[in-house]
Amino acid sequence: MTETTTHRAGLGEDAASTMRPILHYTARNTWLNDPNGLVWHDGLYHLFYQNNPFDNVWGNMSWGHATSTDLLHWTEHPVAIACDEEEDVFSGSIVVDHGNTSGFGTEEDPALVAIYTSAFKEGSTHQGTQAQSLAFSTDGGMTWSKYAGNPVLGRGSAHFRDPKVFRYEGSAGACWVMVAVEAQHQQVVMYRSANLKDWEYLSTFGPANSSEGEWECPDLFPLPVDGNPENVKWVLVVNVNPGAVAGGSGGQYFVGHFDGVQFTADPDSLVSPDADGSTDLRQCLWLDWGRDYYAAVSFSNTPDNRRIMIGWMNNWDYANSLPTAPWRSGMSLAREVELATVEGLPRLVQRPVLPLVLPLDSGVPKSTFQDVELHDSVLELPDAMPGSALLIEAEILPGSVRSIAFRLLCAPDGSAATVLSFDPVTSQLTLDRRTSGNTAFHEKFASAESAPVKLDGGVLRLRIIVDQSVEVFAQDGRVVLSDLVFPLPGSLGTDLRVEGGTATILKLVVSSLS
Repeated sequence: MTETTTHRAGLGEDAASTMRPILHYTARNTWLNDPNGLVWHDGLYHLFYQNNPFDNVWGNMSWGHATSTDLLHWTEHPVAIACDEEEDVFSGSIVVDHGNTSGFGTEEDPALVAIYTSAFKEGSTHQGTQAQSLAFSTDGGMTWSKYAGNPVLGRGSAHFRDPKVFRYEGSAGACWVMVAVEAQHQQVVMYRSANLKDWEYLSTFGPANSSEGEWECPDLFPLPVDGNPENVKWVLVVNVNPGAVAGGSGGQYFVGHFDGVQFTADPDSLVSPDADGSTDLRQCLWLDWGRDYYAAVSFSNTPDNRRIMIGWMNNWDYANSLPTAPWRSGMSLAREVELATVEGLPRLVQRPVLPLVLPLDSGVPKSTFQDVELHDSVLELPDAMPGSALLIEAEILPGSVRSIAFRLLCAPDGSAATVLSFDPVTSQLTLDRRTSGNTAFHEKFASAESAPVKLDGGVLRLRIIVDQSVEVFAQDGRVVLSDLVFPLPGSLGTDLRVEGGTATILKLVVSSLS
């Protein structure tokens, strides 16, 4: 079996290839989109994903495959579950069948079971419909066999897809639960099964909140609030396209209760339509306020019950037009998610999975600024380094300034930069890529996204990862903004600008990660 490690820019690659990120997964020379089948098994995180094995645009949907021990270093494997003359293989999930309920493995050596959407082609028995099918692996996820009894669940629908399956044990008994979507009806539909093959309908949720576009890639999981096992809430993630807060694709979520049959959203998770029937999208709950975080789902079977998510770092508005070759599109950083009390309500907080500690003797280039006052001035920060990603961690007391702005990936002549700014008056954090470099490849790419950020004790806390993209985690992950950028050649400059008063840099650390 041939394998290829995570692909990074190097000698012999053209300009488009040198736009590969360092920390974010990309396929070697093909297209990818939705992450699916995320599972941890025998020490490996398995990232399966929608993949076109033959080209770098959407089509021929199959499951690509990569593995990692730390969610940062990835090894790409051959296509796992391939399309054929009958079906395209759309999104889904994987479970470790510990009890061998399916009979595909043994109790001592459980099979991995993939539940995926068969998008049936013209001429097939089920042409024109989407239904749920199974594949299984008995060698740790490296080779897969499609179940002879496919499909195992259909509704006669052309848009019934994206099954996320998990093991439920609670008041309704022990069973497998599937959440899938009727995409064009903006509904999450739920089923249960004892053996992963025979499914019984449970309930439907939706439409709710952002419901103008198609609903896709749902996820449902429990989380303790503030780490308290006596206070557990359920989170329902629903990705929507179009209809996201920043335009195009994005992921919304609801907090509520699941009793093994039905999910009920808390009233504070729901937004009532305005008098004209429209919904204020900025009142909805969003995984990410940027343009480029979609189809996010979580890993199954993770150690210590950690809830870790990965999203597709792209937007259907311009996905097929990204100026890269031969690869196109990549994944977000893995994010660990928790429920915390925010302004009295349970809300998701997200933290990127990065090395927790970078000691002084680690060899990682690092610069630290502490207790620095800036008055209508510019603080020059270390340049980004070719072949590395930049990590900026900041605690800033804005005081009464008019604006605080990080200029990232600045061109040598100052003509281009990505700007992350905070306005203390409006409490808005804005990520602006309109002058970030190459934005002309699609009319919808140049954009500026903003999110409301409430300061704690007057302090703005930011964690910024710059890696041919910008992912911003504000206030310990309560607010996240993610955007792709395509800077001009040589655009490595970084600075911090304060306008309209004095701000205090309590602490600012810039690290180079390679």
